[in-house]
Amino acid sequence: MEWRDGKTRCRWANPKNDDYLRYHDEEWGIPVYDDHKLFETLILECFQAGLSWECVLNKRAAFWQAFDGFDLEKVCAYDEDKINELRENPGIIRNRLKIRAAVNNARVFREIQGEFGSFSNYLWQWTENQVIYEKDEVSSPLSDKVSKDLKKRGMKFVGTVIIYSYMQAVGVIYSHEDGCFLEHR
Repeated sequence: MEWRDGKTRCRWANPKNDDYLRYHDEEWGIPVYDDHKLFETLILECFQAGLSWECVLNKRAAFWQAFDGFDLEKVCAYDEDKINELRENPGIIRNRLKIRAAVNNARVFREIQGEFGSFSNYLWQWTENQVIYEKDEVSSPLSDKVSKDLKKRGMKFVGTVIIYSYMQAVGVIYSHEDGCFLEHR
């Protein structure tokens, strides 16, 4: 694949989409401990179900605006009027089930924060605060366990593949491919 800047990247990074390249280079796989960013990424990953990450990423600014900057308390308070407003927003993915799941998952996220002190504490305790290095997987025993626990707590659209992708995005799992300039970061 030809990269304008000469850097070799993971095969999934579309060289024609500058936002996607920035995401690959500056966000994906970097450990995140901030609950606000963890919440935003979780919501966006849930909207990815059945779609490509590039599709969701291209709509991230519209999601940010539609979901009040991913303010957890505001999203937890969404009512039917707000849900209907989101369903009419052409800038986001308007799937009714995913929108309802986002509101539901916000409430569960807040419960987890209350139990563990932060969602970050909850997430990173699964790996004893260590980054896991693995490549060429779409799920793992770890994502199976986290997915099962989140479902038990009431979250939706958090199957093992989505959770694996989420953990890659927030740096719990580091998966830059062989030959990628970020492979050994």
